[in-house]
Order: sequence, then structure tokens, then C-alpha cells
Amino acid sequence: MRLLVNSSNQRTSKGLHQQRRRGAATVEFALMAPLFVALTMGTIQTGLAITAAQTLTTALREGGRIASMDYTSRLLPGQTINQKVVQDILNFLQAEGIDSSKVTITITAADGVNAGSTFDLSNSANQLQLFKIRAVIPYSAVSSVTFLPNTAQTISASIVYRKGKNTLIQ
Repeated sequence: MRLLVNSSNQRTSKGLHQQRRRGAATVEFALMAPLFVALTMGTIQTGLAITAAQTLTTALREGGRIASMDYTSRLLPGQTINQKVVQDILNFLQAEGIDSSKVTITITAADGVNAGSTFDLSNSANQLQLFKIRAVIPYSAVSSVTFLPNTAQTISASIVYRKGKNTLIQ
């Protein structure tokens, strides 16, 4: 008989231990789940920002490549080279799914006494001069879902080119 009593006591003790362990696992999950979700959402938001910055850089690279060449034959009537470059960049961004109406693009001189002032790509005096194209977009325009509270940030990219005399082949 004594063996049966010990056996039932072991079962009772083991069952109680399992119930306590189950409660501990629930508490551990309740403490760790919010941290895991926050890290996952932060990783997603960071990935979206990096993707948008890379897309901006690619668009500026293509716009700068064209801007550094002479392609006046491809302009619409009444359109300046600066307007054409900006429009090409905006079209590229729109095709990539970025709302181009929220993008700010500037073309400025990159060196010398005029650094920071508007750079006229059509001015022949600017041949072989460095110019900078910069694009800025609010993060909220790139991501429709924001998990973290800091939505006031912007994403920007810039690139510097030299105005050259290369001709596009048609």
C-alpha cells in the first residue's frame, strides 16, 4: 500500500509542477512578445526606408547621367533641361511606386562661390562644372503603415555630377 501512496503523491507533485511551469511560460511570453513585435516592426520600417533611399539614389543617378550630357534635341517645346531632368526623375519614382507629388528635387551648384545656388544646365558657362541633384521625400509618403511613433523623418539622396559635352546617340 505504501507504494501506491508514494506513486500518487509523485503524480500530484508532478502535475502541480507542470501547472506552475505552464503559468511561468505564459508570463514569459507576455513579457517577451511585445519586444519581439516591436523589433520585427522596426526592422520592417527600416527596410522600407532603405529601399526608398536606394530608389531615390537610382533615380538621381539616371537623371544626373542624362543631365551631364547634351540632349537638347529631346526637349519638348518651351522645356528647359532642368525641367526635363526633374520630370525624368519624377517619372522614374512614380514608376517605382513612390508618390512623386511629395518629392522635392533641387539642382544646385556643387562647388565654387555659387555652391548651393540653382544650377542652370542649359547655360554654356556651366560646362565642366559640378552640379548636385538632391531629392527629399517624407517617410510617410513611402510607407502607408507606420508602427513606430516617429513619422516626422524624411528620406533624402543626393548625387554630384559634372556637366559635360557628351552627346546621346539616337
